[in-house]
Amino acid sequence: MHKAYWLVNVRLEDGYEVEDGTPVRTLTKEYHLFIENGKIASIASAEEQIKDDYDRIEGAGLLALPPIADSHFHLDKSYYGEAWKAVKPAAHLLDRLEEEAQILPGKLNTVEATARLLIDKIMEAGTTHIRTHVNIDPYVGLRHLEILREVLDDYRDRLTYEIVAFPQHGLLRTNAAALMREAMKSGATHVGGLDPGGIDRNIERSLADMMDIAVEANADIDIHLHDPDYLGLYTINKLLSLTEEAGWKNRVAISHGFALGGVTLSEARETADRMATSGVHLISAATLRAKTSLPPLQDMKERGVQVDLGCDSIFDWWGPFGNASITDRLSRLAEYNSWIDERSLAESLSYITRGIIPLSGSGDRVWPQAGDDASMILTEAQCSPEFIARRARAVKVIHQGVLQTKREEFA
Repeated sequence: MHKAYWLVNVRLEDGYEVEDGTPVRTLTKEYHLFIENGKIASIASAEEQIKDDYDRIEGAGLLALPPIADSHFHLDKSYYGEAWKAVKPAAHLLDRLEEEAQILPGKLNTVEATARLLIDKIMEAGTTHIRTHVNIDPYVGLRHLEILREVLDDYRDRLTYEIVAFPQHGLLRTNAAALMREAMKSGATHVGGLDPGGIDRNIERSLADMMDIAVEANADIDIHLHDPDYLGLYTINKLLSLTEEAGWKNRVAISHGFALGGVTLSEARETADRMATSGVHLISAATLRAKTSLPPLQDMKERGVQVDLGCDSIFDWWGPFGNASITDRLSRLAEYNSWIDERSLAESLSYITRGIIPLSGSGDRVWPQAGDDASMILTEAQCSPEFIARRARAVKVIHQGVLQTKREEFA
């Protein structure tokens, strides 16, 4: 049981200053939060005098924001911590997979150390929840899963996590169904998939086998879908039909979903409406590169699709970029989309908080509330729009009521 204490003099977003019907500034006020058993038990104005003898942690006027989540990472595959090497160009995804098949067995002895370095780096940026995909394939079997489970268990008091069993080299292409079923009995929390058309070359069977594994394991789904344009759109709609038939509402996510950016906006919106009805999430790595079509994330969000972001990875044989800061990734996405006004920036925070933002559209404070988990970051930014636009750092991190990190530890 966590110790009870007061987090005093912390700023919370409290509304908008509005001009001509448009928010132009986010208003904040200082509050005291009483933390007990990992929850925010009560919230009091900083003007009120605390009369009990519980310990106090000084918030020093820092801004509290909801806990940060990285919803798509590959902790088991990286060169992080090794000497620099750029990526060898590959003409097709299959070429990259062939390269990876040669690399993986020789890196088994580095997976644990690299994963720890990556997690530490991710946490430096204030992230306290990670969804990681873990290779399940003929080249490493279940070893990546076994290693990652042990590593993540060591961090269980500092972050929460999900593990997606990921048939990176194709569910059908490598006959990985048996391994996937074993992975779901060995600690994986989600069933993954990969390009039923472009890699498995049998959309209906690949999706059906993936769904069968998920239903047998009573597990959620998170499928990588790089297949472009109408190939990918057909796959998404087939997946939506399977989701409805299986009763898997609110239990499916599509990672990347590049096809949604390669068809007409009306077609993407029509599919987004189906996704919202079925509770199918979209998870994007905000891949901003030539020849890659980014889905219309804001449109999809406005139509009721939950959209989350992930860093994907940093420094591996797939790409050399990144710093494991999901806030930096969001800031780059906001700049790319010209989300420059107060409301657009404020509402974009939801992409890295699993949908939680401090203020409603009308400017009412909806987070935090008494009874919420006492998980948050504290930052010097004046408001969430500044936090995103200026890529401010998390000065302190509180996870389930426990103060985790101080800024000086980041150096």
